[in-house]
Amino acid sequence: MAVKFSVVAKKNPSRITEPAKFYAQAQGYGEMSFDLICKDVDSRCTATRADVAAVLNALITTMELSMVKGEIIRLGDFGTFQVALSSAGAATEKEFHSSMIKKSRIAFRPGKLLTNMLKTLDYSQVAKLPVKTAASATPEAPAGA
Repeated sequence: MAVKFSVVAKKNPSRITEPAKFYAQAQGYGEMSFDLICKDVDSRCTATRADVAAVLNALITTMELSMVKGEIIRLGDFGTFQVALSSAGAATEKEFHSSMIKKSRIAFRPGKLLTNMLKTLDYSQVAKLPVKTAASATPEAPAGA
């Protein structure tokens, strides 16, 4: 198996007058839903599909409650999850207030298991995926294709 990618032209926003350069862009093919994950995991161990779903749902709830308290979630070789913030800057610490926080997100840092997987990937170039237009739900071929 190989990670599929296409090559796309991208301009540097800070150097708009320069010509675009071409970069690899990973292409997603299909999805693995929660139900499919549960089904796949139950085929690899003695837990039933319902057991796997119950554990994963409980894990999600536990992670939510822990991150709200500011805790870092450490899942061994899988990785860590933590709340990360973006805010406006203030000249001094006293001038900063929580209303300056603009955005929060969940930061995931992969552990050894996933980091090592990234080191062994193979790649396969494919055509660009069709571009969806706002006027229709059917994809159109990209310009120049």
